Amino acid sequence: MDDRDVGRLWNENAEVWTRLARSGCDVYRDRLNTPAFLAMLPDVDGLRGLDVGCGEGHNTRLIAQRGARLAAVDIAKVFIGHAREEEERAPLGIDYRVASALELPFADGSFDFVTAVMCLMDMPDVERAVAEAHRVLKPGGFFQFSIMHPCYDTPHRKNLRDAQGRTYAYEVGGYFETLEGKVEEWTFSAAPEDVRRSVAKFKVPRFTRTLGRWFNLLIETGFRIERVEEPCPSETTVEQCPQVQDAQVVPYFLHVRVHKPTAVRDNSSGGTPECRG
Repeated sequence: MDDRDVGRLWNENAEVWTRLARSGCDVYRDRLNTPAFLAMLPDVDGLRGLDVGCGEGHNTRLIAQRGARLAAVDIAKVFIGHAREEEERAPLGIDYRVASALELPFADGSFDFVTAVMCLMDMPDVERAVAEAHRVLKPGGFFQFSIMHPCYDTPHRKNLRDAQGRTYAYEVGGYFETLEGKVEEWTFSAAPEDVRRSVAKFKVPRFTRTLGRWFNLLIETGFRIERVEEPCPSETTVEQCPQVQDAQVVPYFLHVRVHKPTAVRDNSSGGTPECRG
């Protein structure tokens, strides 16, 4: 499966995904993942940024509201259409473009920061996507992304619940098994049952990579790791939204921030370039 195949699947998902997500059905995003991502995000006021895999623009808008000057790309035209419509309705100065993360339409060193929210794990050539993020960053710029946690988003996974329906453990297996584009079908569990019956399920390609593979990729691309988080919902969040209680048992999401070092010249050693974070 290549980038075009992935783009076709997400274009087919985009209409229903946008409608359900905007109606509040993506509770893990709204109650846990996005708040944690924004809490980890450095101050971006006045900075120029790029949001990769922006979807219908939900997270892009939240980042722009923090004062960033944003461009955003997604491979699915339907998603970009919805994002542009919202930009017209409530302008934030976001430049939305249809483009692949594997071939970003921007010059080297164009951005102070790059974000990628819950999209890299769905890409067939994540090595190229990470290299592109590195290319378009200015020296000293940062790249922050979120993905499904590799240790728990495994080929075999089972949520174990007690008699009251609360998760007490999570069964995983096949961690070292590599999936390259296996398509799974699902929809938001928080959507009302009648809605789930009336809409087509999402078709989502899976590409599994170990935790070590992710971090080695970042290091080999030339990034320096700054911060790592594994979001866990608070008791208050679970009281307000019981569906996310299982995310207190294992981390569903992994958040990582890295930066592109600034090259400086070490005059004491005859001008040998070094990297300073």
